Amino acid sequence: MEKTENIKLIALGGVGEVGKNMFVVEINSDIFVVDAGLMYPEDGMLGIDMVIPDITYLKDNEDRVKGIFLTHGHDESIGGIFYLLNKINVPIYGTKLTLALVGEKLKENKMRQTVLVKEVDNETVLSFDSTTVSFFRTNHSIPDSVGISFSTTMGAIVHTGDFKFDQTPVGNSQMDIGKIASLGENGVLCLLSDSVNAEKPGYSGSEAIVGGEISDVMYNAEGRVVVAVFASNLYRIQQVINAAIKNNRKLAVVGKNMRNILNLAINLGYISVGEDVFISVNEINKHSEKEIAILTTSNHGDPLAVLSRMAKQAHKQVNVKVGDTVLIAATPIPGQELVFSKTIDILSRAGANVVFGQKQIHMSGHGHQEELKMMLNLTKPTYFIPVHGEYKMQKSHEKLAKQVGIDAQNIFLVEKGDVVEFKGDHVYTGGKVPSGNVLIDGLGIGDVGNIVLRDRRLLSQDGILIVVVTLDKQRKQIISGPEIITRGFVYVRESEELITNATNVVSTIVDRSMQEHSIEWSQLKLNIREALNQFLYEKTKRRPMILPIIMEI
Repeated sequence: MEKTENIKLIALGGVGEVGKNMFVVEINSDIFVVDAGLMYPEDGMLGIDMVIPDITYLKDNEDRVKGIFLTHGHDESIGGIFYLLNKINVPIYGTKLTLALVGEKLKENKMRQTVLVKEVDNETVLSFDSTTVSFFRTNHSIPDSVGISFSTTMGAIVHTGDFKFDQTPVGNSQMDIGKIASLGENGVLCLLSDSVNAEKPGYSGSEAIVGGEISDVMYNAEGRVVVAVFASNLYRIQQVINAAIKNNRKLAVVGKNMRNILNLAINLGYISVGEDVFISVNEINKHSEKEIAILTTSNHGDPLAVLSRMAKQAHKQVNVKVGDTVLIAATPIPGQELVFSKTIDILSRAGANVVFGQKQIHMSGHGHQEELKMMLNLTKPTYFIPVHGEYKMQKSHEKLAKQVGIDAQNIFLVEKGDVVEFKGDHVYTGGKVPSGNVLIDGLGIGDVGNIVLRDRRLLSQDGILIVVVTLDKQRKQIISGPEIITRGFVYVRESEELITNATNVVSTIVDRSMQEHSIEWSQLKLNIREALNQFLYEKTKRRPMILPIIMEI
């Protein structure tokens, strides 16, 4: 068969980082977008709420975008969709639960225009001019997760989404192993596979073990049991409900976000609950402590925020007390280890018995090395691109691919914006499209850039110092000031001498520039800034941000 297509594969997010997954598959003139996720901010991103991919390339080529194809309903795959839909108007394809969660996201962000959504399942086949798109069921920590295959004359392009191989999953949602194998038999041109746990040896372990462990903890606990989970991990929530029923405990749900997702999942039939297992938070004290379990959640950005408030006795409705058992059924995503460690410390101070890490009360939804090798062996791709993970994870995934016999030169470790292009029997790399981070702070999308972040960092390190001077330009004299106002630099009452000396430095400079023939405002401000900077550094070894404000009458 003649290899006619011109294919481009471009990562706009989800490589060199965990989260904000977005991958572009371009076949001839058609563009297909896989996932539109967000990432929670890193430590240096002060005041930022979330980070989404730069979609300049999609905006510039909107007429060629055929749709957004979603693999599953976690924030790292659907969290940026409202931003994408505000910029380009394209249909969304996803499974039933994924689309329901997208609906919640759009409501949260007060989306006004109508959005074309098309529900798919693992049997759906969609036909476009350049390709047919099919789906296969995968195991992950949320129901209704799928991988996606785009057919071409050169072989399929397969995107796994997030996956693991679980032989005994919750709710009997078996992975379509036969379908994945038949894709491999028919020929896979390129595999794009989840790399989050590529550094971890062996297998990720089964969800079936977790259910038993949670139930054991509830059985052995003398007092109340508080369970912290990610709201989107519906399988874990189902196991907590099952364990509560088995141990005759009533379940109270804390957190609006959790209640919304729970109601949604129960209404759609993804979570089954017995009669009267739930009670409201206000009824907790009507039951004995041995009969109570409390379910709490927060977002991935700060997964233990609610739990931490409960531990500090600062929650409006329910607080952790001596004798409580706290189960943390979640693992920190990279960068959150410190938050987990500190919260566990606060919980221990509050007198709780904390269960985290030592028992198998949480399993990752991402496959370990043996499962990643199994995916490579089933699909037998000619080319391989590790996606969804930090660079070191992609690097480990590359090693695994070499071990199962994929040619080293056929593996591409891509950065955001890199283009891998297939033409006939040739592969070209080195092309780039615009890419990067768009930062969201409050209602502002993209209005905080590197310069604003740099200023925030400076302010957080040495504070700010404002100098106000009022001048009479005609008479060439100071009318009032200089007055110095500081925040986050020194405690003024104890540093009066320093402030007085700094004021004198400014007066000298202003007086000197008054003697000149014409006063240049910008030059005067620069002189004040430089002299103060030098003076303060000599005295304090600090460099606050200096803002001279000069007024004239």
